[in-house]
Amino acid sequence: MNGVEKVAFKFESFDVWKRAIEFADKMFDVADSLPQKYQFSLGEQLRRAALSIPTNLAEGSGRDNPKEKRYFYGLAKGSVYEVVSLLVMIGKRGHLTREEYRRYYGEADEIAAMITGAIRAVGPS
Repeated sequence: MNGVEKVAFKFESFDVWKRAIEFADKMFDVADSLPQKYQFSLGEQLRRAALSIPTNLAEGSGRDNPKEKRYFYGLAKGSVYEVVSLLVMIGKRGHLTREEYRRYYGEADEIAAMITGAIRAVGPS
């Protein structure tokens, strides 16, 4: 295709979705680095919460009804908060440095703000 990627779905050009995909990938790395005894509890929960951010953004972007669009964006934002909560616990277990936590927290905060902007852009409820 002459080196130009065709964008087939709206969410593929959505900046917050792109950020959320990269963030989820990082969270998978965090989860994968946890000791075996935390793989199911903290690891799997972190993977699911992180993956929920871009998937709900994608689903919301495909909805034509503004109420439904806001609903899925809201789920994505809630998943950002869930990831932060899990990162706190992972840090408390000694599996994240303070610097790593701060970096991931900052990314999560930026993504949450972008989602808030997307919700506002949909218009009033």
